Amino acid sequence: MAQGARRTAAQVVGVLALAVAVTAFLSVAAVRHGFFDLKVYYGALTWWVHDGGEIYDFLKPGTQYGFTYPPFAALVMLPMAYLPWLAAIVLSVTASVLTSAVLIFWLLDPVARRAGWTRWFALAVALCLAAAYEPMRETVNFGQVNTLLLFLVAVDLLRLLPGGSRWAGVGIGLATAIKLTPGIFIVYLLVTRRWRAAVTSMVTATVATLVAAALFPDASREFWTEALWNTGRVGELAFVSNQSLRGVVARLDPEQPSTLAWLVLVAATLVLWAWRARAAAAAGDEATGLALTGAVMCLVSPVTWVHHLVWLLPALILLVDNGMAAPAGSRRRRVLLAAAAVGYGFLTSRIVWAWEKDFTGVDGFLGANTYVWISLALLAFLPIRRPAEPAGSAVEAAGVPQLDEPDGRAAAGERHRIGRPLTVR
Repeated sequence: MAQGARRTAAQVVGVLALAVAVTAFLSVAAVRHGFFDLKVYYGALTWWVHDGGEIYDFLKPGTQYGFTYPPFAALVMLPMAYLPWLAAIVLSVTASVLTSAVLIFWLLDPVARRAGWTRWFALAVALCLAAAYEPMRETVNFGQVNTLLLFLVAVDLLRLLPGGSRWAGVGIGLATAIKLTPGIFIVYLLVTRRWRAAVTSMVTATVATLVAAALFPDASREFWTEALWNTGRVGELAFVSNQSLRGVVARLDPEQPSTLAWLVLVAATLVLWAWRARAAAAAGDEATGLALTGAVMCLVSPVTWVHHLVWLLPALILLVDNGMAAPAGSRRRRVLLAAAAVGYGFLTSRIVWAWEKDFTGVDGFLGANTYVWISLALLAFLPIRRPAEPAGSAVEAAGVPQLDEPDGRAAAGERHRIGRPLTVR
């Protein structure tokens, strides 16, 4: 058997073994939520379309949970009301898997090509690891829309904006019209002075919202005047699944959480984010801009359930990217790859649930907020990449080694972004 064939066979066996291991892990670690959130969406839409009720009046029987998204989200989900329940599950899972696969491919493929990895093998391994990642498996088990929103934002920041497309901002606008929290990416565009994309995103979100208002005036009126402000429909702020700064403060004093303390923490976090986001944009590093803004969104949102932390996935992949870009055997490579492994390990472990019933004491403060600490660390320390010096530049003239090696492969310090190579700083 030729060497290439042996390598392919070994990779196929490796992927199958990893898939079996992940399946076994999920059979033990994954919580079966029975597509709880999807049942809320499906029940609300059925109540609205077929039973003549108002969508925001629906509560899943025996719970306090109802439809909490803007009317444009109801419009996007409307076809689900005409599907059998099983078909709705298949559609939800398929959409989550496909959008996740495309996003991971966009972020990982440059690393695979630069490192000389077999591209299909790298993607297959990454998808297996993503399946074990707690926020991802929670998103699928709940039937949530997180990966769809992340995909819409990534289309803008990873594909359209770097190429200067006039359509950049449409994905962010649509994501914001479906769920309000991605609106922070509009702020990201404003902070980083991408005015045209910011205007496009705002116009898109506004038009989508007005279309929904024209089609469903009663539902729109109820959402913007009542349902949006009814926080009781969301859940308990101190619940350990709320891995936001608001959750940290609420767990310190569940009876009377300090709004002032939360606002101070939010303000400080936003200042840090704005500084780092502008540095990433100045370096042309849109992938890190996406990762930093996803992290800050999780931190400053009043409610960030564990499944919302799929927004941290780009940052973890970029840690691997930065680590592989560092010189082989260097301390930088070891630190970054270790950080990625530790972050992924904690975010796969369900560690915060050890303090679900009692999050008091120092151990409760540290352990119950583990995912918050990871989000903060990613926001503060995720490396920012800068464009490589062009050939013939002062750097080259000074004798600094360039990125392109004689065999055409990138040197160890090279980073890649669509359109041009990058180096790490």
